[in-house]
Amino acid sequence: MPKPIQHRCLNHLLSVLIPDDFALLKPHLDIGPLAIGEILITANTAIPRVWFVEQGIVSIIAAPEDAGQIELGLVGREGMVGVPVVLDAGRSPDEGRVQMAGMAWSMPCGPLRDALRDSPRLHDSLLRYAQAANVQVASTALANGRYRLEQRLARWLLMCHDRVDGDLLPTTHRFLSLMMGVNRTGLTTAVATLERARVIGTRRGTITVRSRDTLLKLAGKSYGVAEAEYVRLVDGE
Repeated sequence: MPKPIQHRCLNHLLSVLIPDDFALLKPHLDIGPLAIGEILITANTAIPRVWFVEQGIVSIIAAPEDAGQIELGLVGREGMVGVPVVLDAGRSPDEGRVQMAGMAWSMPCGPLRDALRDSPRLHDSLLRYAQAANVQVASTALANGRYRLEQRLARWLLMCHDRVDGDLLPTTHRFLSLMMGVNRTGLTTAVATLERARVIGTRRGTITVRSRDTLLKLAGKSYGVAEAEYVRLVDGE
């Protein structure tokens, strides 16, 4: 199996590591595809591996037994899937499911734990990312409780747009309604409103971002806090 070359990694977490810390992970990293709908983390089950996304998007989903699913956060090339391992939790009540196909470097949890023990600096780096991921989840909770559906939809589209090349977002109204915890009729109306305003375009199975600036205005303060925290914590800016 090929091993990653740090300066060629699209995954930002891997690319910004100190080379000595990257070297601790490199022998254990394997590249593989992410298929739409693939479940990387099963709720309440030991997490076997962590994934550093190169391309694609993974949804972190709350799926309680007595209620519908709702998306808590997104992971793309900026991050990793498997944060509970960094926190020495080992498992999670939430699910990690691929929403947009791509590729990822992955490694077993055992070697990652060894690397974290060997390098406190690496541990600190991934803990800072864990905090950035927690802020994203908190921002999602705030958006769901305070902002109108159109604002929440604009925020979600911006977050996906941040994690892809180009303006095309593969998704469906059904998936969007499930992830946002709203009925499909309301979601369809919100999408249609944005399409009539030429903010987005839709075709079967895809949404095209036509005006990111307008999405930013629509999202308002529902978007940006988590993104700024990521830059502060991961990039040190």
